[in-house]
Amino acid sequence: MPTRFTGGCQCGAIRYAFETTPIHPSLCHCRMCQKAFGSPFGALASVPRAALIWTRGTPKTFRSSTAAERGFCEVCGTPLTFRYFHNDVIDVAIASLDNPNAVVPIDEVGVEGRLAWLRSAICGGLPERRTERPGMPDQVRTLVNLQHPDYDTPETWVALT
Repeated sequence: MPTRFTGGCQCGAIRYAFETTPIHPSLCHCRMCQKAFGSPFGALASVPRAALIWTRGTPKTFRSSTAAERGFCEVCGTPLTFRYFHNDVIDVAIASLDNPNAVVPIDEVGVEGRLAWLRSAICGGLPERRTERPGMPDQVRTLVNLQHPDYDTPETWVALT
């Protein structure tokens, strides 16, 4: 029996599920993914379109090229999907999964757009630091996380504001 994967956006307005093993998880370095994710790359994994079920809300889409569209939460902006118009799979943003460690990228695509500093900076062992650490300002140390938790919640769930 396939594993059930669940995920969603940062605010919880959109949730999804699928019960199939993701196909060809990859890191994409193309400039469009960099802009869409606001990140050096997008981490994506394909699933059959028919397997992806929206369990809460539906994403808005942006036609990012003549060949594809991207799905995102219109409330919080979380990137959720990428889909070429010509095929029957949809790519899910791996980091939007409730358990993103369950899907490990097997290759990198769009490497012509890879930022020059990425390989040496990220994989080269830069010094590390935790988000929460001594000496942080009070507003950071005492922040309340308004992000949706990494699990399904009742339909009535609302972020604290």
